[in-house]
Amino acid sequence: MLPTSINAIEAYSGANGILKKVKKGSLLIDSSTIDPAVSKELAKEVEKMGAVFMDAPVSGGVGAARSGNLTFMVGGVEDEFAAAQELLGCMGSNVVYCGAVGTGQAAKICNNMLLAISMIGTAEAMNLGIRLGLDPKLLAKILNMSSGRCWSSDTYNPVPGVMDGVPSANNYQGGFGTTLMAKDLGLAQDSATSTKSPILLGSLAHQIYRMMCAKGYSKKDFSSVFQFLREEETF
Repeated sequence: MLPTSINAIEAYSGANGILKKVKKGSLLIDSSTIDPAVSKELAKEVEKMGAVFMDAPVSGGVGAARSGNLTFMVGGVEDEFAAAQELLGCMGSNVVYCGAVGTGQAAKICNNMLLAISMIGTAEAMNLGIRLGLDPKLLAKILNMSSGRCWSSDTYNPVPGVMDGVPSANNYQGGFGTTLMAKDLGLAQDSATSTKSPILLGSLAHQIYRMMCAKGYSKKDFSSVFQFLREEETF
């Protein structure tokens, strides 16, 4: 599980890469979140060596990783899915076959675009409510029993003091970095361009997370968008 497409290509095709020594019949599972086109190219190279490649990016964050409850989105030859499922089931409670190589990446990119949008929306709603005089814990409670409820509000709330055990309770340390979210939104942007799909909110989310990276938030968890909005006077 590597951060970028370049890292994955180097791991497989570099001077000391996997493809230099891979044994015929090996099952190679890549859980990086990278460009679907890169996964497809790597699969071709692996196939030439007589091995099997599957893309299996994950969702669920650090908490789900610790508890073994990740969701794996798997792309590859369907006949090999059972073998991958047996391994990935040790780390995840949901192992979902998505289709051919690259479809796991497609599912992950769509998920993370929605996650970014919903986190920004949650941060905006919480910030507005606080400025209107609402107690943040009360507002979160109301949102989570109402139609605005989402994972960002009920499991990973971005407001310090609302929840324990989440990055917002620890100065946004740990969790899923802003740099990685910006990278994933860039992948969504590239995919949207290649498929001519309108992603108005996805594009705006990409810009917001890129701005955060430029303003000192790159190493903080992506939920720090709440802090960014509180401090950003230009909005």
